[in-house]
Amino acid sequence: MSSASAPMREALRWARRAIGRTHPNPLVGAVIVSAAGAPVGRGYHHRAGEPHAEVLAIQQAGALARGGTLYVTLEPCRHTGRTPPCTDAIRAAGLARVVYALPDPHAAAAGGGEVLRRAGLAVEVGDGAEEALEQNAGYFSWTVRRRPWVLLKSAVSADGKVASVAGQSKYLTGPAALADVHRLRSAADAILVGIGTVLADDPLLTCRGIRGGRDPVRVVLDSAGRLAPSARVLNPREQRWAGAPTLVYTGHGTTPQFERQVFSRGGEVVQVDESEPGRLNLAAVLADLGERGLYTVLVEGGPTIHAAFITAGLADAWRAYWAPLLLGGPAPGPVGGAGVAQLQDAPRLAKSRMVRLGPDVRWDAYFEVSWKELASRCLPD
Repeated sequence: MSSASAPMREALRWARRAIGRTHPNPLVGAVIVSAAGAPVGRGYHHRAGEPHAEVLAIQQAGALARGGTLYVTLEPCRHTGRTPPCTDAIRAAGLARVVYALPDPHAAAAGGGEVLRRAGLAVEVGDGAEEALEQNAGYFSWTVRRRPWVLLKSAVSADGKVASVAGQSKYLTGPAALADVHRLRSAADAILVGIGTVLADDPLLTCRGIRGGRDPVRVVLDSAGRLAPSARVLNPREQRWAGAPTLVYTGHGTTPQFERQVFSRGGEVVQVDESEPGRLNLAAVLADLGERGLYTVLVEGGPTIHAAFITAGLADAWRAYWAPLLLGGPAPGPVGGAGVAQLQDAPRLAKSRMVRLGPDVRWDAYFEVSWKELASRCLPD
C-alpha cells in the first residue's frame, strides 16, 4: 500500500503525465488544498524551460491558495534557471504550509525548504518519499552517483526462456506488452544492446506507435568493431536517426576505418577500457553516458549483457514480460554467465510488482542492494 497521503498520491499521478518529456529536469507534480480542505489547484512540469508544477498549481488555485497547503513531489527550487524560483511564487501566493516528498539533491536547486521555513511557512518532508524516489530514480541516480539508472528488460516464456532452440526470440509477447515496451523506450534516455543482439536481430531500437513519444539514444557495445555499416541502428533511411543518435562503444583496438564508417552513418565511436579481453568496462561506459547527461539506460540486450551488468553490480532494476507459452529444451534464460554456486550469493530483487497486459504479465522489481544504496542517500531521515 502507498505511504503517501491522498493529495500527494494525486500529485504523483499528475507528475507521471510528463514521463519522457522533462529531461534534464525531474518529473514533478503539485496539488494545492485550500484552508477549507478542498483541492483547488493542480499542476505538473510539462517540459524543461516551461513553468514548474508549483507555479501551474498556484495559477489554477488563484486566491484560494492563500492559507492553503501545497503538496509537491520534490522540494521547491530556490534558484533562477530557465524559470524563476518556485519559492518566490509560493510566498507570493500566501500559502501557509508546504509538504514535499523528497529533498532535491541537485546543488543548485536544493535548499528551497529552508527558504520557506525562514519565510514563516510550515514545511514538512517525507510524505510519499519512496514513491517519489521510484518515479525519478534516474534523476536521483545521476545526481548523487553520477551514473545513469540501469533497467534490464527481457521477454520470457512461462518456463523462463528468451528464445526457441532455433534462436527465435522476436515477439514472444502480445501487442499490449509490445506497446508497453515502446512506452518504456520513450521514457528512457538511452537503450543499450550488445553486438550479438545487433548481429542476430538487426533492431532499430526506436520508439514506435506512441503518440508524443521520443527516441532514446541508441547504445551498442561492440568491443571488436564488428558493427556493419548497413545495420539499421546506423541507417538514416530507415529512422528518425537525427533524433536518435547511436553511440558505439569499442575497445582501443578498433580501426580508424571503422570509426569513419560509423560516423558516416550518423553514429559515434567511443573507445573505453576493457575489464578483460573482449569485454568492455561497463562502469566506464556508464560514466561516459552520465557525462552526456543521460539519466536512465534501458538494457535490452540478451543474457550475456544482462549477466555482465549484474555481475558488475551495475544493475538497478528489472522488468520481465512473461508470455503464456512453453519453449522447453536447452534454450537460454534471461540471464547468462556462470551463475551462482550458493543461493546466498544470488542477487536479491525487492519491491516486486506485477501487471496484466492482455495475456502477458509484466513483472517489475529492483535489485535490493542498489535500491537500498540509493534510498539511503536520498530518502529523508
